[in-house]
Amino acid sequence: MSKHQPVWIVDGVRSPFGRFGGGLRDVPVVDLARQTLQALLKRTSWPIEDLAELNAGMAMIEGGLMVPARQFAMAAGLPETLPTLTVDRACCSGMTTVGLGWRAIRGGARSTLALGIESMSQTPRLLHETRWGSKRGDLVVEDLLLLRNPLAGGGSIARSAGEEALSRGVGREAQDAWAQQSHERYFRALAAGYFSDEIIAITTPEGELIADEQPRADSSLERLARLKPVYGGPTVTAGNAPGLNDGATALLLAGEQALADNDVAPLARIHAYLQIAGGPTSSVFLPGLAIGRILAEAGLTPADVDVIEINEAYAATAAVSVKTLAAGDAQLEAVLAARTNINGGAVAIGHPTGSSGARLVLTAARQLQRSGGRWAVAAICGGFGQADVILLEAAR
Repeated sequence: MSKHQPVWIVDGVRSPFGRFGGGLRDVPVVDLARQTLQALLKRTSWPIEDLAELNAGMAMIEGGLMVPARQFAMAAGLPETLPTLTVDRACCSGMTTVGLGWRAIRGGARSTLALGIESMSQTPRLLHETRWGSKRGDLVVEDLLLLRNPLAGGGSIARSAGEEALSRGVGREAQDAWAQQSHERYFRALAAGYFSDEIIAITTPEGELIADEQPRADSSLERLARLKPVYGGPTVTAGNAPGLNDGATALLLAGEQALADNDVAPLARIHAYLQIAGGPTSSVFLPGLAIGRILAEAGLTPADVDVIEINEAYAATAAVSVKTLAAGDAQLEAVLAARTNINGGAVAIGHPTGSSGARLVLTAARQLQRSGGRWAVAAICGGFGQADVILLEAAR
């Protein structure tokens, strides 16, 4: 088998994305993974003996979970002989699992599973100094969800994102406008039924969760403008940033022969995948740089792309990345903005950190199929100055 065989997204599903402390709060992360993987395998009727590996992305190892990907595979009823890998590249994690599957199939594997998952509601606080005792003095509890950057003096990621955005000409008003647009586009897509093939129901102790909890139909520019910046930063607020969310996304990838053997019509072809990195506070513009690089390597220009998904780690991230990709061309910037996150982004949908990268790929593939276009790109920043990007081509 050629190591450069085409790689296809067969199908994908995701859970509803829950609010922090919301409908998925009490669903164990292993069970969330189980339900998501089983739903995908049931939908595709894919033979599990064809699977070469499961890669699972997770940014916060909730509850000190050991070897998560292995536990996910066993809970989902996958073969004991199936190799697994857990990936932590912060927000990039879910997209990295897709990229790893792409590499494996290009190397001869028949098919792989990619899972991105996070339960931020179950992220523990850390109490250091307790294992060996403390004779006297205060014990400090650390909250990982404050999302500090240890490579930038321990400062807030939200603060540095706002500062970088301002330095690149994207201020508070533009960030609020992008956030409001995210909600409005989400509800238009919801009304059109665009998420019906993407979202599966998740069984919880209270019943079933069937819809995203984060989107706000009552959001407005006026309400967003009244919010104060968080963590002492200049622009990022609770309104133009996503929530701390729970959710899972799973995708099935396959090579050409496995696709033919199983007589399946795929969603899209993965044309290319790459990773880039920069300084520890560069994340706000890195998706734009990553998209530019992958397009250049494919002989394409930004104007050639029909569907663009950029993770709204903050509204600033998507806005600055589009501006970066346009490289000073105001007309092109407007065109690209109109093609980016057209069904809403993470500010509306939610951002379960380990899951979002996989969700972006799934959303881009479905929208590409829906639109009749040829090219789609999905990009995400994360991991203290890193970014992942995937270029998709429409299925034949």
